Amino acid sequence: MKFLYDDESFSFEALRAAGYAPYAGAELGEVLVTCRAIPEGDEAAWSAQWAATAARVERIGRDALAAGHRVSAREALLRASNYYRTADFYRRDDPARDEESVRLQTASRATFAEAAALLDTPARPLEIPYEGTTLPAYLFAVDDSGAPRPTVIYHGGYDSTLEEDYFALAAGALRRGYNVLAFDGPGQGKNVRAGLHFRPDWEAAVTPVVDVAVTLPEVDTDRIVLVGTSLGGYLAARAAAFEHRLAACVLHDGVWDMHRTVADAAAGAEAVGGIDALVATSTSARWMVNNGRWTYGVATFDDLLEATRPYTLDGVAEHITCPTLVLEAENDQFFRGQPERVHDALTCPKELIAFPEAEGGGEHCHEGATLRFHQVAFDWLDTTLAG
Repeated sequence: MKFLYDDESFSFEALRAAGYAPYAGAELGEVLVTCRAIPEGDEAAWSAQWAATAARVERIGRDALAAGHRVSAREALLRASNYYRTADFYRRDDPARDEESVRLQTASRATFAEAAALLDTPARPLEIPYEGTTLPAYLFAVDDSGAPRPTVIYHGGYDSTLEEDYFALAAGALRRGYNVLAFDGPGQGKNVRAGLHFRPDWEAAVTPVVDVAVTLPEVDTDRIVLVGTSLGGYLAARAAAFEHRLAACVLHDGVWDMHRTVADAAAGAEAVGGIDALVATSTSARWMVNNGRWTYGVATFDDLLEATRPYTLDGVAEHITCPTLVLEAENDQFFRGQPERVHDALTCPKELIAFPEAEGGGEHCHEGATLRFHQVAFDWLDTTLAG
């Protein structure tokens, strides 16, 4: 679905940024004027213009806060956080030594932390013990009563951040009476800069989160749900196969084999003269390769291809016992056909729901259709948990 750009990646990321408007993560006019100043495929201009918009909106938030306007400050700081994340998106050539990437990521986290403290029920930052260190997390609660509620444990995927998790899922969950414990696992958010990279045995990340969740008075321990987005569709499924304290699982969307996706890129590279030629001409391919090298902690594309080999549900899917919802996007270019394969392999109570292009939800992870995604996922959870 084309949105503002012919460049497929720019179009998708602009849609992604704009799609969080229902939860104060964007203002459509701000998205339009920012993108208007960014030429097709110009990654440097993308970063500069989004950073400028983010800084301007952050100033609005700080001025509002200084004047005592809590809601206005919260909304502006939420938008600024999303815009800083968007500004950093393509800065993946050498992010470990890219000072601007560090600045943008830090600003996205900082503005969100300030906004989270201004929510009607302030979000609670947590640190999840993990193999000698900790993983950052937030507990988003419906209210401050401390009453136990159904609780979603949520994580993103290949490029998600803890701060984005609020717009992507938590805000919609809170409206429906669900608490959310969102976290960044290894390979995600600031953890990459700490040397933590993706791992295929994702239960090693989720089980410590469940261990913390069951100690919290706000969590109904009989109604803990796991939701994973994008690559998180594989990660959450893998975790659910070995962590059996879950009442349900939502794969947003279903991912059978991450290696297949990278191997498809390799096949495409052969057709144009090699991976260097592909990344030189394709924004999507360049970003996928560079972000993969960064988040998997490898040096070359061939290393990335090998590193993703264990990321498969073959021999794993049948071990999931909790009811599982598998979502699918009609136009998904990354995991085409994989949700059906996941659904077919499941032996637990299961459902597959597809989002068609004709209804506006056909893009990867249903970007641009966040309200529809939440309606489908939480209506299913309401029915499943009641049963």
